[in-house]
Amino acid sequence: MMKWLSEWQPAFLMVVIEFALATVNVLLKKVVDDGMDHLVLITYRTLFAAVFLAPMAYFWERKTRPKLTSRILRHLFISAMLGGTITQYGFLVGLQNTSATFTCAFINMVPVLTFLMAIPFGLEVVDIKSTSGSAKVLGTVVSVGGAMVLTLYKGMPITNISDSRETTSIHTTNHLNWLNPYNKSERWTIGTIALFAGSVFWSSWFLFQAKIGKMYPCQYSSTTIMSFFGAIQSALLSLATNQHYSSWVLKGKMQTITVLYSGIVGTGLSYVGMAYCVKKRGPVFTAAFSPLIQIIVATFDFSILHEQLHLGSVLGSILVIIGLYILLWGKSKEAKACVTKQVEAVEDHGEIDQATKV
Repeated sequence: MMKWLSEWQPAFLMVVIEFALATVNVLLKKVVDDGMDHLVLITYRTLFAAVFLAPMAYFWERKTRPKLTSRILRHLFISAMLGGTITQYGFLVGLQNTSATFTCAFINMVPVLTFLMAIPFGLEVVDIKSTSGSAKVLGTVVSVGGAMVLTLYKGMPITNISDSRETTSIHTTNHLNWLNPYNKSERWTIGTIALFAGSVFWSSWFLFQAKIGKMYPCQYSSTTIMSFFGAIQSALLSLATNQHYSSWVLKGKMQTITVLYSGIVGTGLSYVGMAYCVKKRGPVFTAAFSPLIQIIVATFDFSILHEQLHLGSVLGSILVIIGLYILLWGKSKEAKACVTKQVEAVEDHGEIDQATKV
């Protein structure tokens, strides 16, 4: 029983994390459409995460925590940029200019992008001649095709919900006005580019986190420091680009709840959990649960946010998810083959030892 729990613990943990991130997505969409500044939101989110995790990091890991060197700090600073400041900013811009469901469809690209980026660094091996290698290549091609559909083809609306963003979000107080053009097609294009950039940086974070996990294997401490660096980075960027200090004042219960929940749960606890899963199962496994976010968000999208669903989003999402799970099937088959080889090698070694003794 304990062995079964240990084997499936990362999977259960990732399901819980994806549900938490889906809830964060819906809350962020609401406050961003209401005009909350992107960088201010990221600053509060990462700051609350750091404050929440700091006591746990200190007491739970003080006996096992290795020495914090300047090299580790540099890596954590870069990790904060990849997984915090730049990624979150890209997704917030995309979220404001498209929809929550469309944003989640782009998040589905993250496992495939992670896989593609892992190959040059030797974190993934592709043997085209094997069934598993062919499946990984086929899954990648299908997912990339789905991503192209998402990017290039919007399609006709398949729901009869009016697009409220035309009357609400274009009059936001966000200081980067070029991100909020009045032309709907321009806004969708800007959002798509921002989402693609955010997906690339998010994939980079998973790979970078795999390296940090070996250098500094303390999830609470590393996430605390990373969140603290992320808060500093986004605060400096906001102060440099926005002179309206009134944007730092939280307006209403919704903004307060959003920054608290997204900081404590969406960044703090979720990043700790993902760092743990990356260390246990690797970056591609951890990224592979991203499609769950879209399923959960789609439920909220129509009932709460009243977003319009387009044909291109549906077709592209289906292709991305099919490709993703072909890729995962290939990885699963590859893992089983690897275990079989290890068992055979141990048995052969045992037979040689016995023959030597005789």
